[in-house]
Amino acid sequence: MSKLKYSEDGRLLFTKEMKKEYTILIPMMLPIHLQFMKNILRKHGYKAELLDTTHPRIIEEGLQYVHNDTCYPALLVIGQLLDAVKRGKYDINKTALIITQTGGGCRASNYIYLLRKALKQNSLEHVPVISFNLNGMEKNPGFKLTLNMLIEFVYAVLYGDILMHLSNQVRPYEINPGDTDRLTDNWIKKISRELKGRSLLNKNRFKKNMWQIASEFADIPVRREEKVKVGIVGEIYMKYSPLGNNNLEAFLQQEDVEIEIPGLMDFVIYTCDNTATDTKLYGMKKGVSIITRIVKNYLANMKNILIEAVKSQPCFRAPSSYDHVKSLVKGYIGTGAKMGEGWLLTAEMLDLITSGVENIICTQPFGCLPNHISGKGMIRKIKENHPNANIVAIDYDPGATRINQENRIKLMLSVARMNLLNRTANSKVL
Repeated sequence: MSKLKYSEDGRLLFTKEMKKEYTILIPMMLPIHLQFMKNILRKHGYKAELLDTTHPRIIEEGLQYVHNDTCYPALLVIGQLLDAVKRGKYDINKTALIITQTGGGCRASNYIYLLRKALKQNSLEHVPVISFNLNGMEKNPGFKLTLNMLIEFVYAVLYGDILMHLSNQVRPYEINPGDTDRLTDNWIKKISRELKGRSLLNKNRFKKNMWQIASEFADIPVRREEKVKVGIVGEIYMKYSPLGNNNLEAFLQQEDVEIEIPGLMDFVIYTCDNTATDTKLYGMKKGVSIITRIVKNYLANMKNILIEAVKSQPCFRAPSSYDHVKSLVKGYIGTGAKMGEGWLLTAEMLDLITSGVENIICTQPFGCLPNHISGKGMIRKIKENHPNANIVAIDYDPGATRINQENRIKLMLSVARMNLLNRTANSKVL
């Protein structure tokens, strides 16, 4: 067993010896994306496991250690991790936990401290917690993000985005049920195999894969009919996590609608872009800004490969470029509003509406101030400029009943179906 070592401030370190022995548990958010990221960690010598638990005990576990007013995503993430280390599946003397840390003003930056407090309360303070961040916070000798790993994560995000994007556009229309999921699974397996070698870093292969993915999804037999289209936006965890949003995607699939969810890459670019904004507004170091601009441009160019691949198939609706999405918020909210999802949340709603997805569910943790300002707070202004917009804000917290959430969504869908019928009738008259 690895000897426990501590930093000068008393923080338990994840050591090089632990890398060989310890299993790192990853909380769930984006199923496809995180599968790739788990495999990247394994490729680089880490024993990583992705948690897929969704049972009610997770909420009960979280409520014991996270105040209900703190942050619902924190409650769920910490509850899922604690449930995992307490239920006996993993050796608690050879288990580590990993959690993202943004370092910004959002309460998400405090998740890691709440997690360590919860571990201590359970006499599990010997379980190390790894901070996954790009800000140089909480360095550990046994966990380092190399340049190759970061580039691989970029590819993983883009692969996850295109598979999520196209599967949602095809699944509601497929003639043979299961075709979309089978193709998605096949590509997850293929890309995961590529993760084991250096071919993942081959840009030409990446471009070829992107175009092939688009082509194969376009070949799936579908019914050419118009369905209600629903976009999902909101706080990042609520937007993506089935645990957080009560399996919202599955519910909408049962309602026979087409789902559109903005990809993760825009959020990654947004975090880089924020540094340039800080330099302009608050006088941060220009050297840091120059570096982040270079990174931002690289990420935007990589996303353009995805966009062009989707555009190669006329049957698909392609994502917008990051710069276009950003341009949409002019006159709505300043780009200095960047706590949590900040202006990006407003921009995603506008991008969906202008691309033909007028029905939107804005998911938000109850009491999340940044989300309520840039999400719910923008709805009235958006509707003034886009009268056809049909937006509902749904709060998620331990006290909110699933049936109430779904009933409000059903009401929004009834309006959406009526609008679709009227639009179809008017087009026939013309």
